[in-house]
Amino acid sequence: MIRNVLDIAILGLLMERDYHGYELRSQLRDRLGLTANVSFGSIYPALARLERQGSVEAVALGETRPATLSTGSLSGERASLRALRTGNGLGRRGRKVYRITERGRAQFESLLADPATMDDERNFSLRMALARYLTPTRRVTLLERRRADLVARLADVRRSATNTQLDDYARGVMEHAARAVELDLAWVEELLSRERSDQTTVARDAI
Repeated sequence: MIRNVLDIAILGLLMERDYHGYELRSQLRDRLGLTANVSFGSIYPALARLERQGSVEAVALGETRPATLSTGSLSGERASLRALRTGNGLGRRGRKVYRITERGRAQFESLLADPATMDDERNFSLRMALARYLTPTRRVTLLERRRADLVARLADVRRSATNTQLDDYARGVMEHAARAVELDLAWVEELLSRERSDQTTVARDAI
């Protein structure tokens, strides 16, 4: 997994509350949809690196923050309740609790808005899952960039599907790929329309 993607995911979760490393792993899967290459072998080195950078810090017993937002999943709620019951203290290996720092918050906001690594589906999906931390303008920018990427991809797939050298099976695969891109594009268009409508409503109410 690209380092920035994992950093965004970890810091995004810590924006809400403090977490043990093992809780972060389950939240990355259940809430942010990150399943590939998310293991303790990648999470703990990332946490150690973020701690050295001053982006996160270990939290002593009694200093942890309770959950401030609903996790939106049954397993997430159970993890939150379990963390509160145990006190989120520092103890044996694997029980270290992490909190985001002010530097970490600034780093998270910068990484989330950075367009440099927004060019694939996983990065886009992660940013959309954390889009409440983006400004309205940046949310629109994110969606417009994704729409442009999908339009270009759809044109490429459709062009490939017209290749006369393809047999029926290969052409069927390309046509299926085109339908998948069309579905993603329709979803992004819907999100973009809703975002613009919400912003128009807010602007009108402010008058």
